[in-house]
Amino acid sequence: GPDSKYSDIRTTSKADRWRSLGIVWRNVILMALLHIGAVYSILVIPRAKPLTWVWSYVCFIVTALGVTAGAHRLWSHRSYRAKLPLRVFLAAANSMAFQNDIYEWARDHRVHHKYSETDADPHNATRGFFFAHIGWLFVRKHSDVIEKGRKLDVTDLLADPVVQFQRRYYKTSVLIMCFLVPTVVPWYFWGETLWNSYFLASILRYTVSLNVTWLVNSAAHMYGNRPYDQNISPRENRWVTFGAIGEGFHNFHHTFPFDYSTSEFGLRFNPTTCFIDLMCWMGLASNRKKASVETIQSRKLRTGDGSYGAVNSTQDKEA
Repeated sequence: GPDSKYSDIRTTSKADRWRSLGIVWRNVILMALLHIGAVYSILVIPRAKPLTWVWSYVCFIVTALGVTAGAHRLWSHRSYRAKLPLRVFLAAANSMAFQNDIYEWARDHRVHHKYSETDADPHNATRGFFFAHIGWLFVRKHSDVIEKGRKLDVTDLLADPVVQFQRRYYKTSVLIMCFLVPTVVPWYFWGETLWNSYFLASILRYTVSLNVTWLVNSAAHMYGNRPYDQNISPRENRWVTFGAIGEGFHNFHHTFPFDYSTSEFGLRFNPTTCFIDLMCWMGLASNRKKASVETIQSRKLRTGDGSYGAVNSTQDKEA
């Protein structure tokens, strides 16, 4: 659990805490421009070809998988194993997501779990919805995040050649995967204008994917029920689950972070779990870790808020 030095965090006023952090104006300006571009992109939708709409959604799903199945469930939690071709695909998809390289994403996420809701948590939800959602990117990292991050065991990330290759060529891979490929494909294959494809498949898709990921840090830490552990902040949020293709079962995930499905409900409402199961069926993934039905039911009885019921819930069996 968190160190005792964090026990007085909630007594510090939010105003004092914001003043103590340096604002990174470059990030503020870039994010403002990105969101203005996304709002403009909505006006472009009627002018674009239907195939471009479909392509933008396909890019969104690939982007999401690069985070959910890749940086999160595979590299942060090691909840399953992936062979080289799948790791290469997920690394490329993660570059399409443009949310920091896999190494940094996974390291910070491990800190988030170990020191959740403290100053060592990169997007500490006790600082409010805005900070947990996007504000944490507008200020320099708290020194506790850096200090605790340095003490984590990340030897597995350092030993993965795919992670290190992506980190070494991250800017180039982002330029290609996040902006060039989504923009060029509609223009080359079905004659879409570069303007339309850029704003829909790159700008709008990227902005939406960022915000649904951020909602896991903000909304899923504030709104919803806590059937597995009512003593922690993360919650089950169906809207986040829908937007983040299965990542909104957040009370379950923080209670059983090793579970590859991040949910007791198996395939239901969880496209990322469907993808991982498909990869296992194809022989590209293996060793899925899962919390047992008995362990889940016992935890519900002991620490849950009773919202799912301790006896009547079901769990899809792993094939």
